[in-house]
Amino acid sequence: MARQLRAEQTRATIITAAADLFDRHGYESTSLSDIVAHAKVTKGALYFHFAAKEDLAQAILELQAKAARQLVADVENRGCSSLEALMRTTFGIARLAVEDPVPRAGLRLATADIAVRPPLRHPFTEWLDFATRKFSGAVREADLHGDIDVGVVAHSLVCFFVGTRVAGRSLEPVGRLPRRVAEMWHLVIRGLVPVHRRPRYVTLATQLEREVRAA
Repeated sequence: MARQLRAEQTRATIITAAADLFDRHGYESTSLSDIVAHAKVTKGALYFHFAAKEDLAQAILELQAKAARQLVADVENRGCSSLEALMRTTFGIARLAVEDPVPRAGLRLATADIAVRPPLRHPFTEWLDFATRKFSGAVREADLHGDIDVGVVAHSLVCFFVGTRVAGRSLEPVGRLPRRVAEMWHLVIRGLVPVHRRPRYVTLATQLEREVRAA
């Protein structure tokens, strides 16, 4: 039992070290030797758990997907409106990126030329499906203008959110991400939400930003 626990701890250490390097330097620029040195483990320990760098990337993407699905489940259990659920999810993903190098690296890996192995789906595909469902629900709930193209809006939101992080990576610290997500939502609300419903969601965007920054 103690040996199994040590093995699990070593695996987690290697994943965290790889995630940190992938996020800071990129997947292609990070070698297995870099990861061994950063994790302070032997090459044998690394190869015991991961046969190749691609396996590490897959493990990180799987952990990111697990964290995102748990986040969605937690939000869904709140029983909030579709638009609020979508907003809370994007701020939740921003919080994960600020707090943990693994989801942060997962986002960077998702933008790299790395094949996602089935049954895992590409994170952008999952996010696009989720945004489409929530925007469709928001139209039914009259929180969005009824004439919008839900597919176009969902695609634009995912690109907006991902682009905010990709551009921000080289321009500003990751701690700025919640502010950028709030700015994104203020623009989306102004363009898509009927005037009489805007105050609720503008206030919510500001509140969620504060919650993430205070966490």
